[in-house]
Amino acid sequence: MADTGKKANRDLLSSEVRDYDIQQYDIQSILCEMKNSGGFESRNLAYGVDILRSMISEQNCTKFLSFVGSLVSTGVRGIIRDMLKNNMFNVVITTCGAIDHDIARTYDRYYAGDFHMDDGMLLEKNIHRLGNVLVPMENYGPLIEEKVQKCLNDIYKEGRRDVATYEITSYIGSTLDESSFLYWAHKNKIPVIVPGIVDGAVGSQVWLFHQQHKDLKIDILKDQSKLSDLVFEAKKSGAFMIGGGISKHHTLWWNQFRGGLDYAVYITTADEWDGSLSGALVAEAISWGKVTTKASQTTIHGEASILLPFIYAALHASTKNKQE
Repeated sequence: MADTGKKANRDLLSSEVRDYDIQQYDIQSILCEMKNSGGFESRNLAYGVDILRSMISEQNCTKFLSFVGSLVSTGVRGIIRDMLKNNMFNVVITTCGAIDHDIARTYDRYYAGDFHMDDGMLLEKNIHRLGNVLVPMENYGPLIEEKVQKCLNDIYKEGRRDVATYEITSYIGSTLDESSFLYWAHKNKIPVIVPGIVDGAVGSQVWLFHQQHKDLKIDILKDQSKLSDLVFEAKKSGAFMIGGGISKHHTLWWNQFRGGLDYAVYITTADEWDGSLSGALVAEAISWGKVTTKASQTTIHGEASILLPFIYAALHASTKNKQE
């Protein structure tokens, strides 16, 4: 019995916690140090990058990218754009806010602010605040109205009457420039699905257009058919989920119908104790059949605008090294 106990201890105590000893300053070396640090979220970050590397390099894997819209108001928009430009993912699930901000920032600017600004003063100056990002009103609502109404008019003139959200986002992307993630999704034929399309400025413009064009229908079931095709044709599936809410849940929900995700990496700032979907660890989804029992999976607790530059740099470096 004593020998059995010692062997069990050896198995449990096989990975020693080591102090950081950073001699090289490239991102790959630092992530390797994180693996050995034994330290909380640093190990999850290093493990998450490993999972994403494996997932992206897996040719027979259908890769989902889901993210919350607020990130597109920040410089993270450029990372999302580049991931799609480089064909790292096959399908995007996001919120209406992501489409709003992508359109607005293609044509005009957002500005750096502060979390503790006087919001009454900002209201008087017609400036919206999103965290510590400042959005001049004229760079958002009126601009989005003009651009989206033109897109919807063009779609209508083409004779299209039943359109899915991925068809609307693709058409919008075709009108934007290379700074836009929607542009690269359109160019690379990556569907961008917005299950909550009416919850944002673009959705309001769709509703407004519908008031004068009652025969134009947004066919959200067509989106579901697209997801069904992607999921049931997938030999393997994986997801990089940045933030929770509807985009995360829709990704998990559809993958349960093929037995669950084979790869899953989730970034969140939410806690799990309140039972929320955003706070739920990826591991919880195993009990629902949304992630396989043998999946490579991890949850990284941290703020995405901090983590994503490091994650993308590591993934990009790996891809570049393989090409060389």
